[in-house]
Amino acid sequence: MIPLIVLIVVVILAIIVFFMAARIVRQYERGVVLRFGRLHNVREPGIRFIFPVVDVLIPVSLRIVTMPIQSQGIITKDNVTVGVSAVAYYRIMDPVKSVIAIENVRAAIDQIAQTTLRRVVGQHHLDEILSDTASLNANIREILDVTTVDWGVEVTLVELKDILLPDSMKRAMAKQAEAEREKRAKIIAAEGEALAAAQLGTASDTMMAHPLALQLRTLQTLVEIGVDKNTLVIAPAPLVNSIGDVMNMIDRESAVAQMRAH
Repeated sequence: MIPLIVLIVVVILAIIVFFMAARIVRQYERGVVLRFGRLHNVREPGIRFIFPVVDVLIPVSLRIVTMPIQSQGIITKDNVTVGVSAVAYYRIMDPVKSVIAIENVRAAIDQIAQTTLRRVVGQHHLDEILSDTASLNANIREILDVTTVDWGVEVTLVELKDILLPDSMKRAMAKQAEAEREKRAKIIAAEGEALAAAQLGTASDTMMAHPLALQLRTLQTLVEIGVDKNTLVIAPAPLVNSIGDVMNMIDRESAVAQMRAH
């Protein structure tokens, strides 16, 4: 009876030790093993066994982590207060450094990302922030990458997500955009008038060289106007020429009448 009880106790202890010693390291993880508080080795994915109580296995994920950077109230170089938020992507490249060199990787990157975002954006004018976000993203990522390399972390991407402007600045920018559109419209209209004037000048030179062309153009215009039968068209003629034609006609009629009388 006693050997059976001892066997049961041994089996139970063996099961407990097995579950305490067995660790599962996932495919996207690496297991950092500390033995008596000192670095022992790094375990690859799979079922791995450690010595209970003596060893501690810390799983470290190697997947890319998405970390939002909360909105920061930043004063730009031209003294405009804007709210800027961003998002950062990073991954752990060295599991040992991420465990030994830094206490909390995510919290550290979050804090350094906020301060870097505030410093970089504060060195630029508002127009540069709105129009050249790609340069700002690259600059922030480079600064973070240099800082976090000692932690075994690589910052792969940083993107500005939202830029909040004061209401007064929004109204000013709207007025500026409207004024810019009006300026472009006036420039286009002036260019059109200049081109039209140049073409009219060319046409007048042609008509001066060919007087018949003016008469043909006048007749063509009358034809176009005469499409509407309810329209009364008065075509003015040169006054001096008309009086001369009438006087010539009267002289011819008088000459004809004198010849008939004789």
